[in-house]
Amino acid sequence: MAWTTVLLRVAECGGRVARLAGDLCGHLGLPLLWRAPKTEGCGVRGQVVLPPPGGTFIEGRAAGLAPVTVAYERQGTGEPVVLLHGLGCQRQAWDPVVPLLTGHREIVAMDLPGFGWSPDLDPGVPRDLETAAAWLGSVFTALHVDRPHVVGHSLGGLIALHLGQAGLVRSVTALAPAGFWTAAERRYAYAMLTAAHNGVRLLPDAVLERLPHTAVARAALTGTLYGDPDLCPPEWVAMVLRALRDSVAFKATLRAGRAPNLFTGDIPDIPVTVAWGTRDRLLPPWQADRLRAMIPPARLVPLYGCGHVPMLDAPDLVARVILQATEPPHEAAASNPAPAGTDAP
Repeated sequence: MAWTTVLLRVAECGGRVARLAGDLCGHLGLPLLWRAPKTEGCGVRGQVVLPPPGGTFIEGRAAGLAPVTVAYERQGTGEPVVLLHGLGCQRQAWDPVVPLLTGHREIVAMDLPGFGWSPDLDPGVPRDLETAAAWLGSVFTALHVDRPHVVGHSLGGLIALHLGQAGLVRSVTALAPAGFWTAAERRYAYAMLTAAHNGVRLLPDAVLERLPHTAVARAALTGTLYGDPDLCPPEWVAMVLRALRDSVAFKATLRAGRAPNLFTGDIPDIPVTVAWGTRDRLLPPWQADRLRAMIPPARLVPLYGCGHVPMLDAPDLVARVILQATEPPHEAAASNPAPAGTDAP
């Protein structure tokens, strides 16, 4: 495809990066650009607040594995909910949604190893899903969180489903989870992601900082995600590009994702909610049907008008889905939720 060719040219031709940077922005459909929820005084346009760097760190120690350290933020009260981001992202991808949850739930948003502020896994730690469930379970223990609800997006959604199979969580909510693709669909998604990553790695810092200050580049970069580029200030767009560029676990995670049958079997005994944007261009929404065939009781929620990163497109809707999926049993009974398998959010 044309956009892939452009990005690969950027990756291969460092001397022409500046000239091609506008094309690069026009074809990057990246997560992490987000629209903040409306607050008093901001009207219909919303606002974007740049998150502070760093975070708090916790170390998990699973039996037979080297320690795993993750950066995280913890806030709110109520049922514990852990948020897991997607490939090339960081925990700030959830920032539009978190303020809508913390009045009702205790929220733990973490950077997966090798993304955001978390160091990468020790070379001796296998990069497979069963091992990820093991070390995440040890992180939950270190956080003194007993079987939290887990909400994951894309890669994080696939990990959340494995945590459910391992019996380590109270419920699973997966937003456009990875891994339910055909071979052709995986190659397509990998081509998009690899080209974007390779291209942005060749952007000189000066270009990376200047690029988002042009209205055309900002509009091209954000237009595939939602309608108003003004909601993403230049500083935020530059941070997004840096986050993708600096994802040290990006390539290793993609290699691990080539394994066959990334998810098989059912998830018994706990609620499973799967939400998918109807305009997802990276992982098409029909992949949800394959997941549903494996987990028949799963509640499938179409997110109308949303792309691959629904936290950006409809934070209110995503928050509502999460709150319903993580209700304590007595609250769930009182609210009389839709039966399993229905599409009402």
